[in-house]
Amino acid sequence: FLRVRARQGKKKAIGAVAAAILTAVHGILRDHEPYRDLGAEHFNRNDRQRTASRLARRIRSLGYEVEMRPAA
Repeated sequence: FLRVRARQGKKKAIGAVAAAILTAVHGILRDHEPYRDLGAEHFNRNDRQRTASRLARRIRSLGYEVEMRPAA
């Protein structure tokens, strides 16, 4: 919710979360499988570059200089 709200606003975030819940419920009922939580870090693992850019932008907005290099 918070990720979508930051980009698209509260109403769209509510709709996006509702759609995600309905999609999960549909899959669970269709496949007769138990719910499997992907974890809080799921989106960060899948989109490391976007997360790094967002965090660098946030640090710059606080008045710091940021140089991004991949870890050795």
